[in-house]
Amino acid sequence: MSLSLAFSPCPNDTFVFHAILAGRVHLPQDMAIELKDIQELNEGCAAERFDLCKVSSVSALRHAETYRICSVGAALGYGVGPLLVARPGAGPLDENALVVAPGRDTTAYTLLRHFFPQVRAVQQVVFSEIMPALLRGEADYGVVIHEGRFVYEGLGLTWIADLGGLWEERYALPLPLGCLVAHARVDSALQNDFESAVRRSIEYSYAHRDEALVTMRTHAQELDDQALWAHVDLYVNRWSVDLGDDGRAALERLSRVVAAL
Repeated sequence: MSLSLAFSPCPNDTFVFHAILAGRVHLPQDMAIELKDIQELNEGCAAERFDLCKVSSVSALRHAETYRICSVGAALGYGVGPLLVARPGAGPLDENALVVAPGRDTTAYTLLRHFFPQVRAVQQVVFSEIMPALLRGEADYGVVIHEGRFVYEGLGLTWIADLGGLWEERYALPLPLGCLVAHARVDSALQNDFESAVRRSIEYSYAHRDEALVTMRTHAQELDDQALWAHVDLYVNRWSVDLGDDGRAALERLSRVVAAL
């Protein structure tokens, strides 16, 4: 029986899964692979569409009864959080300001609501549309993620706050952005074998960076090589190889934040 595996086209995910996509590392079972925007991944998780998928940490926590968090493939860290930016000439950041942000189940949206409770008007859009919406004057503020962290300034947008930095200051824990999860219908032995394959894929990508770069370029929104590697350096780290105790503690803290909203 073929299983489904889904993850995003962002550089950190395509770096992690490069060897699997390229057939250099084989999965323990046949899997239909799909690359989806993070909102589509979160929605697919909510609908129990995928057997294995990369989702926002908030989505993973909200669906913990049906999905187990894997010990590999996570995106956690310090200095990796979403940024709150403004268009030129934006008004005050108050209840009247329109903010564009990723979907409700993303860590980015959760941090916005947690640290800026005065914000009331939030429009949820696909992450790749956030900066264009600001540049068109359709919103005052936006929460940028992924490659947006590295290019917003060059587009004329203004930094307001580092939401990940606020998390680190308050909780002294790495910020959990995304997790790889396995549906309860995937047996634990297969999940363990899958996690081992993902670890081998990460090792292969580090050993064959030029190969991995080709895959990253194919799928990324931002094609500048320096930005791609900056993305990988931030989001692929020791927590991607193994979640560890501090990674689990960070997820537990985030679960309390989610419950309080």
